[in-house]
Amino acid sequence: MITRYALFEGSIKPGQTEAFRAAVMEKILPKWKQFPGALDVRVSFAESRDDGAPEFPMILAINYPDLAAVEVALASPVRTQARAATEEVLAEFFDGRIHHHVTLANEFAL
Repeated sequence: MITRYALFEGSIKPGQTEAFRAAVMEKILPKWKQFPGALDVRVSFAESRDDGAPEFPMILAINYPDLAAVEVALASPVRTQARAATEEVLAEFFDGRIHHHVTLANEFAL
């Protein structure tokens, strides 16, 4: 399985935490859930972090069965719509940047 993460590093604008979370759940998450081939789409919000560690107030993770499904999803027009929704919410509520990571989970037969 392949997991593609978007790590939202930075901070939510003061006094906007609840509005940011609501916008993510109403405007961003539904768009990413439309990705073709996605097995699971989830978002988690960081409640705290270690001193000195980068701040990731939100992590968006999408699971795919394989790399071929990732390629199809990234080429889909759904990606353009999801990115536009994400950028709109970030511009309003968030100061920071996004890091993208892809992990490959290997299953080992015993």
